[in-house]
Amino acid sequence: MAFSSSSSLIYVLLISSLVLCSCEYQDSPPLVKGLSWTFYKTKCPKLESIVRKHLRKVFHEDIGQAAGLLRLHFHDCFVQGCDGSVLLDGSASGPSEKDAPPNLSLRAEAFEIINDLRELVHNECGRVVSCADLTAIAARDSVHLSGGPDYDVPLGRRDGLTFATRDATVANLPAPTSNASVLITSLATKNLDATDLVALSGGHTIGIGHCASFIERLYPTQDPTMDETFAEDLKETCPTENSNSTTVLDTRTPNKFDNKYYVDLVNRQGLFTSDQDLYTDGRTRPIVESFANNQKLFFENFVYSMVKMGQLSLLTGKHGEVRANCSVRNSDGPYISSVVDDDEADSEL
Repeated sequence: MAFSSSSSLIYVLLISSLVLCSCEYQDSPPLVKGLSWTFYKTKCPKLESIVRKHLRKVFHEDIGQAAGLLRLHFHDCFVQGCDGSVLLDGSASGPSEKDAPPNLSLRAEAFEIINDLRELVHNECGRVVSCADLTAIAARDSVHLSGGPDYDVPLGRRDGLTFATRDATVANLPAPTSNASVLITSLATKNLDATDLVALSGGHTIGIGHCASFIERLYPTQDPTMDETFAEDLKETCPTENSNSTTVLDTRTPNKFDNKYYVDLVNRQGLFTSDQDLYTDGRTRPIVESFANNQKLFFENFVYSMVKMGQLSLLTGKHGEVRANCSVRNSDGPYISSVVDDDEADSEL
């Protein structure tokens, strides 16, 4: 399905969509106690410039890493909150979140980049910045440096002392085969609504997907909601039900963070069921259409939803720790306690 060239029709569609989805511009969501926009102002004033400088170099060599870092933040926050637990290696207590099926396709380089950032920042400031905060900042810079909006990230998260079980990880990360009903229900448990769902799904404007994540839409019977030409192209990439190739999530601008993901959905070219069903389902379709028509509106809602998601079930203040190594709890390494445990945070709440 293509867009109408009628400006009046688009205007009516946009206005009606805004009324239906209440996705007009919103100020930042309220901050969780313990977070601040200026948390490291004194303890690590160069924090964000250090992260951005390093990521510019990383993305210059491989812009694909931006999608990897953005996805890492999503997968951290949706499972027991934004506590850096997805970064932890497994231990005697069991396999880590990394080892659970939904996380097996996370880029190994993303974990390495976070640890590289941790080393750069701690060399400059000492061990005061949590891995959870580094992951949140890296996600923001991944968005901005690939063409998306720049925005402030509230900071002050602490790193978790445990990782989630395999079952908990699977339960909290909806599969790409999920329909809109499953997604809406799942996100509602985290106080995220349908507009948050559609806005956050816009992260799929960059990155790649594996054949296994959408193969059921091609074989044995082709999904009727899929554009014919798009389906034929996918069948060339994934010629059998056992194919293990990858393809881009956004066929129009795969390495640019923009609103073309929603244009894909309107044209029945969403890769996953979890993508395309946002346009098929009447509850989310108006939101998809409004974002497809208005990139500024998408950016504003994406920022709001990212800041909101980035505050899920946080550890702040005296809870948790600041890891010396993002993949290892301090109690499992040479450092027993965080250097900030007895200090007052630079919060200006």
